[in-house]
Amino acid sequence: MKKAMLLVLLVFSLTTLNLSVSNAQCAMCSINAEQGVEHGNSQTKGINAGVLSLLAAPFLLMGGIGFLWYRKYKEPHTNSPL
Repeated sequence: MKKAMLLVLLVFSLTTLNLSVSNAQCAMCSINAEQGVEHGNSQTKGINAGVLSLLAAPFLLMGGIGFLWYRKYKEPHTNSPL
């Protein structure tokens, strides 16, 4: 168990310490997103919907893990002396 936690901590540390700068969008996407807000075109709404749908997956995953964790530790312990 300790080896698994150490491995998770090591992987997390290595991924968060990688501080390279990158551009997330191509020039055309960023121009559409910036100009679409001013003009109210439908491409901007599509980009926003795509971002929200991509953002939902990690939140659902972490929420599910949190729910399972809560449910597991909510059960009464049979080993307790009381």
